Amino acid sequence: MNVALWITTGVLAAVCLVGSAKMFVPREKMAAMGSSAQWVLDFGPGALRAIGAVELLAAAGLILPALLDVAPVLVPSAATGLAVLFACALTMRLRRGEKATITGDLIYLALALFVAWGRFGPESFTG
Repeated sequence: MNVALWITTGVLAAVCLVGSAKMFVPREKMAAMGSSAQWVLDFGPGALRAIGAVELLAAAGLILPALLDVAPVLVPSAATGLAVLFACALTMRLRRGEKATITGDLIYLALALFVAWGRFGPESFTG
C-alpha cells in the first residue's frame, strides 16, 4: 500500500508541476492548445497565476514533507487541498457543459482522495 501511495503521490505531483505552467504561459497561448483548454479564457491572468501557484505548492506539499521528514502530516493535507482544487475544476467543467473533458479531473480527484485517505489512515507517516 505504501508503494501505491508513493506512486500515486508522484503522479499527482507531476500533474501539478505541469499545471503550474499557468503562472508563466499567457492564457491565449494555453487556450490555443485545444478545446479542453478553453476554460482559461474565463479567468483573468491573476487568477490563473494563483491557480498555478496553488498547484506548485501542492506538488511541493505532496513530496517534500515526507521526503525530508519535516511535518509529514502536510502530505495528506496537501492531498486534501488538491482534492478540493480538482472538485472545483470538475464543477467548472460541468458548468461550462464540458462533460466530455471531465474524465481527467475525475481521475485526479480520485487519486488525491486516495492519497489523503491513505496518508491520514492506514499508511500514516506518524503511525
